[in-house]
Amino acid sequence: MNLKADVAIMDIIGHIVLWLLLGLITFGIAMMFFPYSFSKFIINRTSLVDDSGDERKMRCNIDLFSDLGHVIIWMLISIVTLGIGYIFYFYRVWNYALNNTSIEL
Repeated sequence: MNLKADVAIMDIIGHIVLWLLLGLITFGIAMMFFPYSFSKFIINRTSLVDDSGDERKMRCNIDLFSDLGHVIIWMLISIVTLGIGYIFYFYRVWNYALNNTSIEL
Protein backbone atom coordinates (compact mmCIF):
# COMPACT_ATOMS: atom_id res chain seq x y z
CA MET A 1 0.00 0.00 0.00
CA ASN A 2 1.05 3.56 -0.71
CA LEU A 3 0.01 7.00 0.40
CA LYS A 4 -1.06 9.55 -2.19
CA ALA A 5 -1.42 13.22 -1.25
CA ASP A 6 -3.41 15.59 -3.45
CA VAL A 7 -2.54 19.05 -2.17
CA ALA A 8 -3.11 21.80 -4.75
CA ILE A 9 -1.02 24.97 -4.77
CA MET A 10 -4.10 27.20 -4.57
CA ASP A 11 -5.33 25.26 -1.51
CA ILE A 12 -1.93 25.77 0.13
CA ILE A 13 -1.91 29.50 -0.64
CA GLY A 14 -5.44 29.90 0.72
CA HIS A 15 -4.54 28.01 3.90
CA ILE A 16 -1.39 30.07 4.45
CA VAL A 17 -3.15 33.39 3.84
CA LEU A 18 -5.98 32.45 6.20
CA TRP A 19 -3.60 31.55 9.01
CA LEU A 20 -1.37 34.57 8.46
CA LEU A 21 -4.42 36.80 8.76
CA LEU A 22 -5.64 34.95 11.85
CA GLY A 23 -2.16 35.25 13.35
CA LEU A 24 -2.07 39.00 12.75
CA ILE A 25 -5.61 39.60 14.02
CA THR A 26 -5.04 37.59 17.22
CA PHE A 27 -1.47 38.87 17.79
CA GLY A 28 -0.06 35.35 17.27
CA ILE A 29 -2.39 33.40 19.55
CA ALA A 30 -3.98 31.66 16.54
CA MET A 31 -0.59 30.13 15.72
CA MET A 32 -1.05 27.77 18.66
CA PHE A 33 -4.01 26.28 16.76
CA PHE A 34 -2.22 26.21 13.41
CA PRO A 35 -0.59 22.76 13.86
CA TYR A 36 -4.04 21.18 14.29
CA SER A 37 -5.28 22.83 11.12
CA PHE A 38 -2.10 22.02 9.20
CA SER A 39 -2.13 18.32 10.08
CA LYS A 40 -5.84 18.01 9.31
CA PHE A 41 -5.32 19.91 6.04
CA ILE A 42 -2.71 17.41 4.82
CA ILE A 43 -4.31 14.21 6.19
CA ASN A 44 -7.73 15.00 4.70
CA ARG A 45 -6.13 15.34 1.26
CA THR A 46 -4.33 12.00 1.51
CA SER A 47 -5.47 8.61 0.27
CA LEU A 48 -4.29 5.09 0.92
CA VAL A 49 -3.80 3.27 -2.40
CA ASP A 50 -3.68 -0.52 -2.36
CA ASP A 51 -1.89 -2.75 -4.88
CA SER A 52 -4.98 -3.03 -7.11
CA GLY A 53 -5.22 0.78 -7.42
CA ASP A 54 -8.21 1.27 -5.11
CA GLU A 55 -8.03 4.51 -3.14
CA ARG A 56 -9.35 5.01 0.38
CA LYS A 57 -9.54 8.52 1.78
CA MET A 58 -7.98 9.32 5.12
CA ARG A 59 -10.14 11.40 7.46
CA CYS A 60 -8.70 13.30 10.41
CA ASN A 61 -11.30 13.45 13.19
CA ILE A 62 -10.03 16.43 15.18
CA ASP A 63 -11.20 20.00 15.35
CA LEU A 64 -9.24 23.11 16.20
CA PHE A 65 -10.62 23.44 19.71
CA SER A 66 -10.85 19.74 20.67
CA ASP A 67 -7.94 19.94 23.09
CA LEU A 68 -8.00 23.48 24.40
CA GLY A 69 -6.24 22.40 27.59
CA HIS A 70 -3.45 20.87 25.49
CA VAL A 71 -3.09 24.15 23.60
CA ILE A 72 -2.93 26.23 26.78
CA ILE A 73 -0.30 24.02 28.43
CA TRP A 74 1.90 24.07 25.34
CA MET A 75 1.40 27.82 24.94
CA LEU A 76 2.80 28.31 28.44
CA ILE A 77 5.66 25.90 27.74
CA SER A 78 6.45 27.77 24.52
CA ILE A 79 6.48 31.12 26.31
CA VAL A 80 8.69 29.88 29.17
CA THR A 81 11.14 28.24 26.73
CA LEU A 82 11.16 31.30 24.44
CA GLY A 83 9.60 29.36 21.55
CA ILE A 84 11.61 26.14 21.72
CA GLY A 85 8.63 24.25 23.17
CA TYR A 86 6.59 25.10 20.06
CA ILE A 87 8.80 22.79 17.99
CA PHE A 88 7.94 19.86 20.27
CA TYR A 89 4.29 20.93 20.32
CA PHE A 90 4.11 20.68 16.52
CA TYR A 91 5.28 17.04 16.66
CA ARG A 92 2.87 16.19 19.49
CA VAL A 93 -0.05 17.60 17.51
CA TRP A 94 0.90 15.45 14.50
CA ASN A 95 1.00 12.43 16.81
CA TYR A 96 -2.46 13.35 18.12
CA ALA A 97 -3.83 13.93 14.60
CA LEU A 98 -2.55 10.62 13.25
CA ASN A 99 -3.94 8.74 16.24
CA ASN A 100 -7.34 10.30 15.50
CA THR A 101 -7.37 9.51 11.78
CA SER A 102 -9.55 6.88 10.15
CA ILE A 103 -9.59 5.39 6.68
CA GLU A 104 -12.89 5.50 4.83
CA LEU A 105 -13.91 2.28 3.16
